[in-house]
Amino acid sequence: MDLSQIKMVVSDMDGTLLNSKHQVSDRFFELFKSLANRNIRFVAASGRQYHSIVDKLDPIREDILVIAENGALVKDKERELLVTPIEHHLKNDLLSIVDHIEGAHAMLCGKYNAYFDGKSAPFLEQLKEYYSSYEILDNLHDVTDEIIKIAVYHSINAEEYIYPAMKGLESQVKVKVSGLNWVDLNHSNAHKGHALEKLMNAYGLKSHEVLVFGDYNNDLEMLELSDYSFAMANAHPNVKQIAKYETLSNDEFGVEHILEQLV
Repeated sequence: MDLSQIKMVVSDMDGTLLNSKHQVSDRFFELFKSLANRNIRFVAASGRQYHSIVDKLDPIREDILVIAENGALVKDKERELLVTPIEHHLKNDLLSIVDHIEGAHAMLCGKYNAYFDGKSAPFLEQLKEYYSSYEILDNLHDVTDEIIKIAVYHSINAEEYIYPAMKGLESQVKVKVSGLNWVDLNHSNAHKGHALEKLMNAYGLKSHEVLVFGDYNNDLEMLELSDYSFAMANAHPNVKQIAKYETLSNDEFGVEHILEQLV
């Protein structure tokens, strides 16, 4: 494995760069300095909202590119490079479908603010981990903000209890199981692969110059773009099937293990 031509490193957050306690290691920040010294760009690519991502990476927030909300928002510092919202009428149709799924809780994700309703209150502490900027409203159907993602939460298993009811919508929206408890609904063109492709084109990068890490189904499209795609040991079976390589788990510093070889 020859990593000598890598010019960009792209990593998912939860289950990948973050450990099971949702923490970034000190070792990663040390390795980031080595990447920067070699003019290798770092991209944080997550289903999280923008504010939540940069809060986790606060020491380097001014030096990274961010793919947020599964690719619906891409930013370079304060500059928006890509925004792909869900059509307003479709947003309310999707909310109505979620309302009829037992145990499902919808969150609306604007570019910089999330919206919960009262039904999500019992899960508020869990939700705060992913949404650092939010409002609690009586009725999500009344939200007029531009929405770039609908995140649907299930306390037991989203792939088992939510995805079967949503997969029939895949001709209208991108439906992704993004974690044990989450199914995400985005515009059909809003996914990490589309966002990364835009960045690769903007910086003139080829597949052999990009290193990508992921662990769940919302990472599949971006993993396919790289000759050096890595599935975490804790990854979903679909990710291990698509990725060309495998590294250690997120709790065993799998990202750092490969970055040490890179630098």
